[in-house]
Amino acid sequence: MAWEQLHSAPRDEVGAAWRDAYALACLHVAALRAAAAGAFDGGGGDDERRAALRALDMGLIMGGGLLRAELEDAISRVVADRRGANGGEAEGVADGNVERWKEGIAGDRDLADVLKLLPVKSLSCKQIERRTCISLETFIHDYFKCESPVILSGCIDHWPARTKWKDINYLERIAGDRTIPVEVGKHHPCTESKQELITFSQFLERMWSSDSPNLTYVAQHPLFDQIKELREDITVPEYCHAGDGELQSLNAWFGPHGTVTPLHHNPHHNLFAQVLGRKYFRLYPASVSVDLYPHTETMLSNASQVDFDSIDEKEFPKTGGLEFMDGILEEGDLLYIPPKWWHYMSYGADHLFYLPLDLSFVIIDDKALTANHTVYINYGKRIVGISNCFLDLDDMYTHYSYGECFSYKYTSHLYIFVAAKYFDPFGSKCTIIKAVQIGGMWSVCEFLLSAPY
Repeated sequence: MAWEQLHSAPRDEVGAAWRDAYALACLHVAALRAAAAGAFDGGGGDDERRAALRALDMGLIMGGGLLRAELEDAISRVVADRRGANGGEAEGVADGNVERWKEGIAGDRDLADVLKLLPVKSLSCKQIERRTCISLETFIHDYFKCESPVILSGCIDHWPARTKWKDINYLERIAGDRTIPVEVGKHHPCTESKQELITFSQFLERMWSSDSPNLTYVAQHPLFDQIKELREDITVPEYCHAGDGELQSLNAWFGPHGTVTPLHHNPHHNLFAQVLGRKYFRLYPASVSVDLYPHTETMLSNASQVDFDSIDEKEFPKTGGLEFMDGILEEGDLLYIPPKWWHYMSYGADHLFYLPLDLSFVIIDDKALTANHTVYINYGKRIVGISNCFLDLDDMYTHYSYGECFSYKYTSHLYIFVAAKYFDPFGSKCTIIKAVQIGGMWSVCEFLLSAPY
């Protein structure tokens, strides 16, 4: 019944209770599968553990937030049980695929060959400015405040992901059996595109398989909220703290050669991190939006109708003559894209390019956090602090705990994420409080979650 309700309306129109009910059902299915695994230690048990893991991932992807901690805890136990049953070893990747993976992320194609794969006039106009490891203060003064794009080199060389993710066997071991949502088709939106739920191993196999009829890629998915081991391989760049704002989202993109992200814009500051491979970016300022022919439909109004792989000059006569800036994001680069700047991305800058993986850090500027409302923060049933302004939250938690506090608005609600790692000496907790605005004030209406941090 919950599954039917999830597919009866757009995601934001489905009641939270149905999502929580689905998550609860997934927990019960996983428990039955895990119990059955114990009865098949002589054979078949691993299939049951994989089925349990899929059910739990479905709960994370499709379910609500109320039982997220329980789902994550169950995943940790199933993964540990699988590794114990398999003697700590994971099934390796065939040698041929390992070699193709290494070739795909090498990025050694000549520029002349790269240009043949990119849109007309690529790398012929103004290049995106490139800087090396500038300070946060310089970034804020020279780029963030004036909303000017920049490529930042040498800022994520210390990430474990820069080396670990080049080992496909590592990725298989950490994430191979996890179920993830993927897009199938050249790009979204297009009439041929669709979504599927497959394992990470199946996704990797499609990327290097010549038999796959359609491009398959991961786009705009909070992968690191789902697979914590991968989250440990990266750190949030200090540039995300520009403007005293908050990190709104952290998403991952994986895609093979030939994948394209059509021209579109976002309302927030964006910082892209190119972990592996290379990627071509083309940027247009918000001032030329009309000449980029945005879709008239409300849902697609932030996307251009123009196909940059083959611009129809009769239908879109103004686009071809517009000035733009572009560049190729190399492995280890960051790219800052200001709000409302249009950007087109092509994963065709390498000849194999099996893993052009990038992360998107979306930042909320401090201008969005100046509302003067009263916020009550509680820990369990006990109120531990009151803030009269969003910007007071850091000071409040300096006084009340040694943890961190993150907040952001979501429709008519305010969600407060309290990462109070040292708050509870008897067991570190992560508390999520849901507050609603009542009579001009924010007050806590629901205690959503208290779970191990």
